[in-house]
Amino acid sequence: MRIILGSQSPRRKELLTHIIKEFEIVVKPVEENYPADLPKQKIAGFLAEKKAKAFNTEDFTDDLIITADTTVVLDNALLEKAADKQEAIGMLEKLSGREHAVISAACILFRGETYLLEDETKVFFKTLTEKEMNYYIDQYQPYDKAGAYGIQEWIGMIGIEKIEGSYFNVVGMPVHKLYAQLVELGVL
Repeated sequence: MRIILGSQSPRRKELLTHIIKEFEIVVKPVEENYPADLPKQKIAGFLAEKKAKAFNTEDFTDDLIITADTTVVLDNALLEKAADKQEAIGMLEKLSGREHAVISAACILFRGETYLLEDETKVFFKTLTEKEMNYYIDQYQPYDKAGAYGIQEWIGMIGIEKIEGSYFNVVGMPVHKLYAQLVELGVL
């Protein structure tokens, strides 16, 4: 049995290496769209499951597939990936001095069954200065991250006052829930 991570995220790859020593990375292209009426807290799970189902073909019948998605929700609005610096600044301005939710989901596809694991972490940002936001975006270019920031980067170190919930969930995967499910499935 092969274990496959269906994600190009270097953060998810690193997280997974702490619980699984050998796995492959295979990415199937999936349109990341979802029903307009889907509750914001369910979008990460919907997308993680959609990504897993893309592997539901004969080529992967005997494999264990792990996919994931992360969303940032502020005032019931989704903050997706920033297209450019202006959009990233706008997102950080919205998050500055506020609390928001980070929802990460992992989906396991194993022997034709899917197992969806979701978690939510509350993140509290201090009030960020314009200089801090510009420095962060110029130095780290967080355009591949929901909400235009990575907690493990400089902005997380200087800007996040506290979190309620799993740190690794904010990085991009509910590792504790994924580990427990893999143990229950007899994989670990």
